[in-house]
This record gives sequence, structure tokens and C-alpha cells, in this order.
Amino acid sequence: MGIRVANVCKQFGDFRAVDDVTLDIDSGSLVALLGPSGSGKSTLLRLIAGLEDVDSGRIWITGEEATGRSVQARQVGFVFQHFALFKHRSVRRNVAFGLELRGWKKEAIRRRVDELLDLVQLKGYGHRYPSQLSGGQRQRVALARALAVQPRVLLLDEPFSALDAKVRKELRAWLRNLHDEMHVTTVIVTHDQEEAMEVADRIVVMNEGRIEQIGSPAEIYDHPASPFVMGFVGAVNVLPRGALPVGREPVLPAGEEGQLFIRPHHVEVHAEPLPGTVPARLRRLTHMGRDLQAELVLDNGETVLAQVSREGIDHGSLRPGDTLHVASRQARSFEPDYAI
Repeated sequence: MGIRVANVCKQFGDFRAVDDVTLDIDSGSLVALLGPSGSGKSTLLRLIAGLEDVDSGRIWITGEEATGRSVQARQVGFVFQHFALFKHRSVRRNVAFGLELRGWKKEAIRRRVDELLDLVQLKGYGHRYPSQLSGGQRQRVALARALAVQPRVLLLDEPFSALDAKVRKELRAWLRNLHDEMHVTTVIVTHDQEEAMEVADRIVVMNEGRIEQIGSPAEIYDHPASPFVMGFVGAVNVLPRGALPVGREPVLPAGEEGQLFIRPHHVEVHAEPLPGTVPARLRRLTHMGRDLQAELVLDNGETVLAQVSREGIDHGSLRPGDTLHVASRQARSFEPDYAI
């Protein structure tokens, strides 16, 4: 087992940031802690690292209990959101920092730094200073510094959130490839659903200090365990039962009305009325690259988002106020005591 967290709680004043969390992370896996601000994901990461002390519960790292150990004794690599590089040290000396503290010999440090700069694709940048690098390059230096001391686990706290969208996407692919080469147990905290889906083997969805669901990206998206998970991981329409015709409608107990949860890509949009469709007024058509997003208003006033391909509809002739005809291929429902 790479990391085990058992019944861990952490409170700050009256606020319970982590509430009785139990979690197993397999050795060599890459796991994302996903959730909104205040969900407890960063606090849980800091508890694993030893940067915060647990109020109750226990933590193991690679089979050894770490609950009462210092940060140094846990042998973790930690990467912060805002790089935290030493401005007055060159790239080489930033990467070498932890090795110098541990008393490594100069030749061993040189070899290790050369190896890491090559690994993070910064060979030839060792003499530069952080101010001479792009944001993406600085974050790769921070990752190299965390990996230098050969940590038992690697912990990343929203490492790409300060970067622009294009660089974030590039670094996500780079991190996934790096992990596939090194197989170090890695936990990344993020509030970005796309990021979690792209990089992680498994996703832990957190809300209000508790775990809502654990699963693969496909399991989390296709089989959400609660309205919160379905609403947080991907766009969703939440409609009263009967507002939109559904091809595969979930069965609820007799007398239960409930809500229907419908993904935008399950909404069918037609220019002409077809059996099983209802009219809807086009409020806005947004170009999302390959696909289009149509914001539609039903006769009962409910708003529906639909994701359609450019080939699926004659979008060039559509204008706000036009009438289209919609239905849904499928929908989800949850137990009545859930609330989104």
C-alpha cells in the first residue's frame, strides 16, 4: 500500500476541514483529490505530508505509520501551487537544495541534478534563475526539486492552477508521462475536473470534508454516486420529472416525483418536430471548438444546455429566438433524500 488514511479528522476552530476520512492509495498509482474550495482536499494532502497534525485518526506511508512523524521523517516530496523556488539560487541549486541538506557529496549531487533536469526536459537551463523561466518551466523545476531526494510519495497541491490554460494542458500530459516512467505514488489536489480526468488513475471526490466517491475517471463520470458528484464532475441539467421527454428514463418508486439529471451531450436537438420531442426557444449558441453548446428555454421556463456537433445541426442559420425541438436519450435520478 502506498498511502493509507484511517478515520482522519482535522478541525480549525468550529470548522471541520476533514471529517472522518478513510482512504487507501495503491503503491505506484496517481490519485487526484478533486473538490470545490473548502472541501478539505488540500488539508488532507497537508495531513499526509505532515504539514498539519491530525486531531484523530492514523496515517501510513509505504506500510509504515507516519501519524506522529515529522515532515522530514515521512520522506515525501511536496510541490506547492506557487512554485516556492529560491529566487537567488540557480535552477541547478534549486534542484540540489534537498540533497545539500542531506549531506550528499558534490559529484553525486551533480549526477542527480543532471539526471533530473534531463527528466523534466530542462537540460541546458541549469545556470538560469527562476525569473528567467516561464511559469511552466518553473513548475517543472519545483517537481525536479521534489523528486531529487527520491521521496516515497509525491504530493502536489494544485500545481498548475497559476498557469494559463495552454500551459496547464501541456503540463498535465507531461506529468502523466513522467509518472508512467517513474511509478512513484502520487497524489494531486485539484478543483479542475478536466485535470483530474486527464492525469489520474483514480479520483477521490471530496465535499465538506468527506469523501463522496472514489473511482476511475470513467466510473466517476458515468456512474456518479450522488447528485453532488454528477453536478461537480461535468455539466448537468437538473430538471423536474416530465419537463423533457427521455428515451431511457430512470424508474422511481410509485408516487416519487424526484429530479432528473441529464448530461448536455444526451440532449438531442432537431430543427423540425419529431415524435417524442418538445419545442424549445434558442437563447444562445456558443461555439466550443469542435462542438456547439445550445442554451434552450422550454415552454415551462426551464433552461436546458445541449451539446451538439457542428455536423448535427445547421448552426449557421440559427439565431436567438428560433424554435428548436428537443428530447433526451437518457437521464439519471437519485434517492429523494439527496439534494444537489
